[in-house]
Amino acid sequence: MKIFVYHTPELVPEIGSPDCAIAVDILRATTTIATALAAGAEGVQVFADLDELMKVSASYPSDLRIRVGERGGKTVEGCDLGNSPFDFTPEVVKGKRIFMSTTNGTRSLQKIQNAKTVLAAAMINLGAVLKYLRATQPETLWIVGSGWEGSYSLEDTACAGAIAANLQDEADFGNDEAVAAATLYKAWQGELEELFYQASHGKRLLNLNGAEDIAYCAKIDVVDVLPKQSSAGFLVAA
Repeated sequence: MKIFVYHTPELVPEIGSPDCAIAVDILRATTTIATALAAGAEGVQVFADLDELMKVSASYPSDLRIRVGERGGKTVEGCDLGNSPFDFTPEVVKGKRIFMSTTNGTRSLQKIQNAKTVLAAAMINLGAVLKYLRATQPETLWIVGSGWEGSYSLEDTACAGAIAANLQDEADFGNDEAVAAATLYKAWQGELEELFYQASHGKRLLNLNGAEDIAYCAKIDVVDVLPKQSSAGFLVAA
């Protein structure tokens, strides 16, 4: 297994396709996706474009759909929910299809949707991701952070590093970013919440009263679920 880390969707190579690609958006899209699937959602369909989300979801029964829209940390007008994982309880999402568009995370998932296998990873489902990778041993693995509007993201790099660091004895690092990510995680693995507070997006969420979200997103192995793409842009619990 050879591990490559890319900090943002814009840095993903245009040529080539890995055996497995993982999207990471700790604050908060991939954390929320894992939470929703663990709570019994039928699946999560992701969109980079809000207008496309509205168009596609309009043809789905209204009692079986949830529209999720987030921009700049806030809920988009006309959507049912924003991007806080605490809103995705079994009472709200069980058996329903989630149509989701966020500022950063859904862009990463769409960028890698043509890979042979596509996963969504967060700290809260790290164990499930590692278990899958050890079982399947993909020859090439891309871990793609979502960043913030095209720029580097500290928390996504820490999660990419958590995956890389846990696999370093059984895999090779394919680029310097993978080495740096693993190093960051190992330095902060006991203080992830504090690291996330220092991140620029962590500070944005704090300004939106998101301290509880940050604390939850920093927890490891809260849920045993693996969000896996079953068709382009559609994730289910594998």
